[in-house]
Amino acid sequence: MRWNLIADIGGTNARFAALPDGQLVGEFEFHHSVLEYPAFSDLIIKLREELATIADIHTAPASVCLAVACPADTEQISFTNSHWSFTRHDLVQWLDCEQIAVINDFEAVAHGITALDAADYLQIGGESPVPNKAIGLIGAGTGLGMAALLPVDDDYHVLDTEGGHADFAPVDPLQIHVLNYLRAIYGRVSLERLLSGKGLLNLYHAMCDLHSAEPVLTLPAEVVAASLARTDPLALAALNVFCEAFGATAGNLALTLGARGGVYIAGGVIPRFSEFFIASGFRDKFENKGRFRAYLQPIPVFLVTRDNLGLLGAAKYLQRRNPCVNS
Repeated sequence: MRWNLIADIGGTNARFAALPDGQLVGEFEFHHSVLEYPAFSDLIIKLREELATIADIHTAPASVCLAVACPADTEQISFTNSHWSFTRHDLVQWLDCEQIAVINDFEAVAHGITALDAADYLQIGGESPVPNKAIGLIGAGTGLGMAALLPVDDDYHVLDTEGGHADFAPVDPLQIHVLNYLRAIYGRVSLERLLSGKGLLNLYHAMCDLHSAEPVLTLPAEVVAASLARTDPLALAALNVFCEAFGATAGNLALTLGARGGVYIAGGVIPRFSEFFIASGFRDKFENKGRFRAYLQPIPVFLVTRDNLGLLGAAKYLQRRNPCVNS
């Protein structure tokens, strides 16, 4: 059987799937924690064992596509938010496969968007997407990713970016305090310092600093849980700042791209508090761009609820690279 290996590798989790050549969804998926493996090669050894024992696969893959949370257009791949690194040459040796693609994780997300059904996302405001206009993508996980999907004739082109590392621009006094607090720690404050899993914890610490309180929460998940339970007002304040800053950032992305085809929110963080997010100040801050509020009001925002969008996008990438293969 000809089969393909796909992966979505972030700063916290590494997800792999083995799927028959030509399919977008595989029967066998393997999830691992990045912290459990000192080197990426250690995980590859474990993966090969799993493919043999669980999937009964003993042959090399026909093609490989790894979606990685870092710049992917170099020989040396070094992850932004983890200790892993490898080279493309290493992959060829480890996997015994010449047809290997390494793409940015949000490039994979953009490909995955094209394969979604209406049941795979929730709309947050706006109207219908305008055909043949750019689509923006943004998502919070361990880091913050951004990309664009640009229509080209009857096809599309993906623009991968590192927009999550652009400067954070505060829009009110509370966010100015957050900026000053984080500048004292990091020097330069990127969007990712706020709008990510780790960013949630940074925001909580900033709220504690503002109110001269000792932090008691140590994990992003604890900040979310305390906010939803309304048991910690500083955690709640942090989550509200997160939602509003995310709205302002998504609105900036829509303006920059002219994304009247819509903005899609992916990533693993926001679906954990989707109801809170939808009811928050996100949409107001998305539209609150002065003279361009009317421009942004019709633009729909879609919160993706489908799991493993990065894997779907990696499979879609392979399918596009080999157009003779049927879905």
